[in-house]
Amino acid sequence: VPLQAYGGGLVQAGGFLRLSCATSGNIVSINDMGWYRQAPGKQRELIASITSSSTNYANSVRGRFTISRDNAKNTVYLQMNSLKPEDTAVYYCNENPPPIIVGVDGVRYEYWGQGTQVTVSS
Repeated sequence: VPLQAYGGGLVQAGGFLRLSCATSGNIVSINDMGWYRQAPGKQRELIASITSSSTNYANSVRGRFTISRDNAKNTVYLQMNSLKPEDTAVYYCNENPPPIIVGVDGVRYEYWGQGTQVTVSS
């Protein structure tokens, strides 16, 4: 299911942003959805995930970020409060774990949609 994140931007430290992740597909069938981020020079990491019954957060964002989903709108949200410069990254949403596709070369790849840039200034 193609997923596109949007809502990023430039914000001062201590500020907030709300990211959204929309798809033309149906996320009801996807039990576990996640928000990921990739900072410059670092690997992509899972920072928040949500199922029908629970949410989980990385230590770095727990207490500041809130993940939610609206299955009727096929949308997943990430409310980010008390932003810090170290939150600067490209943010993605995806299934958890990410889906695997097989390329024409036979190599297996993780499938990712378009992310959104979040920049937090100090």
